[in-house]
Amino acid sequence: MSKRAIVVLKILLHILCLAPLASLLHFYTSGALALNADPVNYITHFTGDWAIWTLLGSLAITPLRRLSPKISFLIRFRRLIGLYAFFYASLHLATYVFLFSGYDVPSAFAAIKAGHPGQLITLWKAVWPTMWDDLRKRRFIQVGFFAWVILLALACTSPAFIMRAMGGKNWQRLHRLVNQSVFVRPEHPFAQPYDITFAVVDGQRMQAHRRQRRAKCFPRSIDCL
Repeated sequence: MSKRAIVVLKILLHILCLAPLASLLHFYTSGALALNADPVNYITHFTGDWAIWTLLGSLAITPLRRLSPKISFLIRFRRLIGLYAFFYASLHLATYVFLFSGYDVPSAFAAIKAGHPGQLITLWKAVWPTMWDDLRKRRFIQVGFFAWVILLALACTSPAFIMRAMGGKNWQRLHRLVNQSVFVRPEHPFAQPYDITFAVVDGQRMQAHRRQRRAKCFPRSIDCL
């Protein structure tokens, strides 16, 4: 596929991945969100669902591109979709931190306008004990935060210059941690409906990895099998 076609497809992919956020913003500005029975819960579910969908899209590219050499170009979009998975996961986390936890967002904006940034720390200290208590007691919050930390590490190391600095093998080892992020699904309520989809994608990715490993190592060492 030509470079120009790749650029066009990336632009379309950006539009497609930003469409959910645009939809949510329109839902808010139109006043429809305020009419919802629980606006914060709606935003939490919306951002969580799209974090899962984009993560699934990123994970599915590896097995899909091996179906035919004609679609091998899909690998060039994996990083982009993965970054959007981190983006929506961060929005999901921010919803909990700034809305669900009771953080006084209006007072925070007022403090910024008044030139009192120290007030932000005071507001944070007011909700931190509740958040820490949730993190200690609620397992689904623990695994959700663990998955977000993994996605953060992958996002921070996604630029090409960092990959070159780390070395190809070290970079690949780190980025295989994305498979660990799917452990969120048995515990986190937003991931549970996607159990079957995750299982299929995980299975295909592991089979592809084993085939690649056997192709590199066999017949030199049986330890590679």
